[in-house]
Amino acid sequence: MIHYPHLKKEATIGVTAPSSGVEPELHDMFKLACQRMELKGFKVVCGDTVWTQNKAKSAPAKKRADEWNEMMQNSDIDIIIPPWGGELLIEMLEYVDFDNLKGKWVLGYSDTSALLLAITLKTGIATAHGTNLVDLRGEYSDDTTAMWQSVLSTKAGESVLQLSSASYQKKWRHDNPSPCVFHLTEPTYWKTTSSDDVTIEGRLLGGCIDVIRHLIGTPYGDVQSFRKNFINNESVIWYLENCELSTTDLRRSLMQMKLAGWFENCSGIMFGRSPANHPVGGYTAMDVYEELSEELQLPVVYDIDCGHVPPQLTFINGAYAEVEVAKGKGTVLQHFR
Repeated sequence: MIHYPHLKKEATIGVTAPSSGVEPELHDMFKLACQRMELKGFKVVCGDTVWTQNKAKSAPAKKRADEWNEMMQNSDIDIIIPPWGGELLIEMLEYVDFDNLKGKWVLGYSDTSALLLAITLKTGIATAHGTNLVDLRGEYSDDTTAMWQSVLSTKAGESVLQLSSASYQKKWRHDNPSPCVFHLTEPTYWKTTSSDDVTIEGRLLGGCIDVIRHLIGTPYGDVQSFRKNFINNESVIWYLENCELSTTDLRRSLMQMKLAGWFENCSGIMFGRSPANHPVGGYTAMDVYEELSEELQLPVVYDIDCGHVPPQLTFINGAYAEVEVAKGKGTVLQHFR
């Protein structure tokens, strides 16, 4: 059984940095995000790691893990949202006390997704792949991003529906701040490797492929045990997003997932819009998607609202989802069962 945390009103948000902290010159920007959350009725408690950054990490791995464990076990903290991702979260996984995690939401993406997936695979506690805290610093959130609160407020046994965004952000424009943080200028269009409409059902698992691929073969990436222990071998929908990989590196990573058995009993694969996917020798992302679909005989959906090209839906690792894609629009109905 999957355990679903529940976000209550006026919850206390614990902010810790299991990957990158916030450089001094960006402290004011991050403090603004905390203030916005407090205006929404939340209480915000920040750990020491949030305010430091040195050599591509907020702090040594053990210190990051100790602060993380403390917040996870602190009954006064209801949800944990890191400031953002980073590069070296994987260093702290061996120090995480997975045996004593309390059932509370953890929300984030990018490097954080390695921790999210590890938690769900090892414990059966659902985790939330969605917005980072720093992206909630706007005067308001766009409709897609704002759904994080509704999704995490869904109770066990209930369901929640999300729609594909109307538009997405092509590039960051930090010189021209937007009231909702993002500059949503491009029409969103979910695509498939076939010309047909697509319907997929299964348990959601996924994250940033750049980092979750490194869980393969470790105690934190045991998909087979998760299937047996928590979802009764139900089918899985993988949602993946590529932050920095070339198309050949993406292909190698997907092949490793395939050879490790991650795609066994899979009902479909979804890919987020990507700022990377750089072609190599004429080999494109479209080639990758089509080859994967053909090899696995599975529907592949791409350019969905997930990852480093905002906005993004809130995907719950472990939730049972019904995904429909038709005429460029997508719906994701997640059941907390």
